[in-house]
Amino acid sequence: MNHHPRHYLAVSDLERDQLLQMINRAIELKKRHKQGIPHRPAVGKVLGMLFEKPSTRTRISFEAAMFQLGGDVSFMPSRDLQLKRGEPLKDTARVLSRYLDCLVVRTFGQEIVNELADWSDIPVINGLTDQHHPCQILSDIMTVMEFKGHDLPRLKVAWIGDGNNMSHSWIQAAARLGFQLTIACPEGFEPDQAILAEARAEASLPIEVIHDPRLAVKDADVINTDVWASMGQDDEAEKRRRIFRPFQVNSDLLADCEKDAIVLHCLPAHRGEEITEEVIEGRQSVVWDQAENKMHLHKAILEWAMRLQDQG
Repeated sequence: MNHHPRHYLAVSDLERDQLLQMINRAIELKKRHKQGIPHRPAVGKVLGMLFEKPSTRTRISFEAAMFQLGGDVSFMPSRDLQLKRGEPLKDTARVLSRYLDCLVVRTFGQEIVNELADWSDIPVINGLTDQHHPCQILSDIMTVMEFKGHDLPRLKVAWIGDGNNMSHSWIQAAARLGFQLTIACPEGFEPDQAILAEARAEASLPIEVIHDPRLAVKDADVINTDVWASMGQDDEAEKRRRIFRPFQVNSDLLADCEKDAIVLHCLPAHRGEEITEEVIEGRQSVVWDQAENKMHLHKAILEWAMRLQDQG
């Protein structure tokens, strides 16, 4: 190949303008889709999806995105691959690079996507790791822009719950795109200190980590939560339920924020745990638009990664 593949492994891989361009492109592609205008620049291309973790939305939205762009998809649960028998990642990466045009990876350790990217001649996209969820965050911000306008610096975003991979992606996005972010989590469940320090060094507005959810949602325009126990933490689930109970997003908590604040949840939701039925089905919830937007944003990412923009 005559140029470097365009990988997207964490929000910090891209500059502010590239991130905004991607979100704006997704908004444009969504509009075209609603108008029924076909857009098929990926005819003849194959997207590989290497998933070690189960997935509903990320899988289906990437598949639908690729099909709508005119391409094909090869879905590879890791149990079916030689990886499980110990084939080195670098070998897998080099072989897949000869078959595929792009690879989406959903796995546990960030080092796995990093190593695959190092050895791949094709773009590698992080479809979720324990440390980052960089595609999800862009569709979340796309949703925020649809409901709250494009002037991100005047918005206050609250993240309530675990300092997990989504919180890391929000931290990096706040630094790159320049909005205020307050994370409220129980003590001992804070986000990664190194990710936080790096983001704060470049951020123009405060990125705070506190332990009081009420304080976090005060004046917030966007309220965001996620499951309390991520995949692979099931053994801790009961303990986490006790510790996180005060961090539930419920109507009581929402009484402290702006009346027109929107509520995000990247799903799947455990109703009655991190969010109540009343809130997720309520007028402030935008979670269904948020879920839909993954597909449109994934189209924009695939188009960018495979350099399809010039083709229609």
